[in-house]
Amino acid sequence: MSRGIIYVCSTAVEGLIKIGRTNDFQKRMKFLEDNGYKNVTGLKRQFAIEVDNYEDIEQLLDDLFAKSRVGNSELFSLDLNKIIQLLSSFSGKQVYPTDETKQEVFNKATEIVYSKMIPEGEYFLSRKIKEINQTVKAQMVVENGKFILKKGSVIAPYKEYKTPSWITIRKSMKLDNNGILLKDVECSSPSMGAALVVGQSANGWKSWKNKNNQLIDIYRRNDIDE
Repeated sequence: MSRGIIYVCSTAVEGLIKIGRTNDFQKRMKFLEDNGYKNVTGLKRQFAIEVDNYEDIEQLLDDLFAKSRVGNSELFSLDLNKIIQLLSSFSGKQVYPTDETKQEVFNKATEIVYSKMIPEGEYFLSRKIKEINQTVKAQMVVENGKFILKKGSVIAPYKEYKTPSWITIRKSMKLDNNGILLKDVECSSPSMGAALVVGQSANGWKSWKNKNNQLIDIYRRNDIDE
């Protein structure tokens, strides 16, 4: 039984990804990230899992996504997070990322996929943080598939996050002495935006409301019900 690694990389072209297999993940990623692939640059590792029968699994993926393949390459016009959802559901050892569990990766990818159902527009968050006796108020704009936490939002002090990338972004945010955001911040999902506002992990679907004062969970539930 052959055992190897199936991986997915993003590229400099939005919506274009690379799916491949390897026995030496670090060496393969260094080559791709340094040199690109088939004249496509900006390759970046996103997810990798070690599985049994990896050649057969790669062939299955090739067949499944044949209509989305670019020529005879390992490049595909596919939603990156849907592929991460799929690969992280496989039985095997997660090789990358190393600072998140497979379940955390799956949950994050799933939320990003569902987030695309949220209509463009303005959304609002208001919550009293009991520990510091402070009310945070924030605005998020959804535009062109992006979630923008708007400057002027009132942000709570940072407490803790489980997602490493959120910690990095939170520490880079520019705030004045009153906790007011001085520059827009792009978020990957509603929960990331909510977490940045309240200072700790939060369920964005149960935090942000539309202009009709409805929680944005209605958009996700509508899809599940259909």
